[in-house]
Amino acid sequence: MAHLAAKAAKAPALHKEGFGSQLRKDFRKNWILYLMALPALIYFIVYCYAPMAGLYIAFTDYKITDGIFSGDWVGLQWFIRFFQGPYFVRLLRNTLLLSLETLVWGFPIPIIFALVLNDIRSKPFKRVAQTVTYLPHFISLIVICGLVIDFTSLDGLFNTIITFFGGEPIAFLTKPEWFRTVYVASEVWQTFGWNSIIFLAALTSIDIQQFEAARLDGASRVQQMIYISLPSILPTIVTVLLMRVGHLMSIGFEKVFNLYSPATYETADIISTYVYRQGILSANYSSAAAIGLFNSVINLILVVVMNKISRKLTETSLW
Repeated sequence: MAHLAAKAAKAPALHKEGFGSQLRKDFRKNWILYLMALPALIYFIVYCYAPMAGLYIAFTDYKITDGIFSGDWVGLQWFIRFFQGPYFVRLLRNTLLLSLETLVWGFPIPIIFALVLNDIRSKPFKRVAQTVTYLPHFISLIVICGLVIDFTSLDGLFNTIITFFGGEPIAFLTKPEWFRTVYVASEVWQTFGWNSIIFLAALTSIDIQQFEAARLDGASRVQQMIYISLPSILPTIVTVLLMRVGHLMSIGFEKVFNLYSPATYETADIISTYVYRQGILSANYSSAAAIGLFNSVINLILVVVMNKISRKLTETSLW
């Protein structure tokens, strides 16, 4: 034993490769894969990471005639001005309420639609239903907003139906109390078919023998959905929900901008539209950058918190 120990001590120690050496070796072995990933890497660097340098102007008194890094340092001045401003509470409330209502109505409907569509046996009907519900996703947002404006006008389709049944016409897009309803309904109509694709894909991975065994035990279609289909796609549901929560404060600017007006600012004005008015219309770029940074930080916090909660409750998380 002593002889073996002495021999082992004299043997040269195994050389542990460093990270750079391992990376070079892996690159030589899989250079084609690295080449294929290069366009995506360039995209993220140019459009996602490089623009983050512009966040510097959120802490300076930036002027467009000077360089990005030439403004006087003001620290948290723009953040404090926004928090103490007269519109902070209204903007935060409208953004959260509009996002939460869209999530509450827009998230479960694609799941229900996918479950029902997956249970339909008629392939021609299924194809027609998918085509009809997918189409709004491919229509230009400007066209969608134009349709919404036409349908909700005083002589539009909805008011024609209301007056036919003896009601009074409603100016939907000029009344603050109706804006969220119009926005959420149009958003659900536009997106539920397309958003159901990922859940339909998850449903196709379920073992068909589970449904056959359930039918032999006398389970109805509804019971099969509740006890087989829904639990099987739960990890997908949780993942999609976490990603949706990550954009909770970044509700679509384009549709709100095309549908709202000063008459509906009380319920329609959100953080992104206020950033537009501050940055583009008022040329206050530092204030707009500060508000946008605040918005992004809130989204990051929401994702981290929801991810931890999901990992504890469902054992499913993004990381």
